[in-house]
Amino acid sequence: MATLKDLLAQKEKLEAQIAETRQTEVVGVIQKIQELMAEYGLTVDDVAKRSRQGPKKGQPIAPKYRDPKTGKTWSGRGRQPSWLGRNPNRFLIAE
Repeated sequence: MATLKDLLAQKEKLEAQIAETRQTEVVGVIQKIQELMAEYGLTVDDVAKRSRQGPKKGQPIAPKYRDPKTGKTWSGRGRQPSWLGRNPNRFLIAE
């Protein structure tokens, strides 16, 4: 069984090896990115602008149910409100 000192030495060697491998691979990745940008006519601004926008959020859901007493609505998604009771069809909003 390996001792703590042996494991720490192995860890240091692996971390050095990881750093060296990363450094050599990064050069190739950068070259590939530059080639693709040139091929598609992209600039750094094009790439940066797209990544900052983030994912688009969905459209708001129209409510399907309305409580006649309070006017509260529910879209039919998520936890069912207690005011719907056993027969939610009574509270359907006519379209």
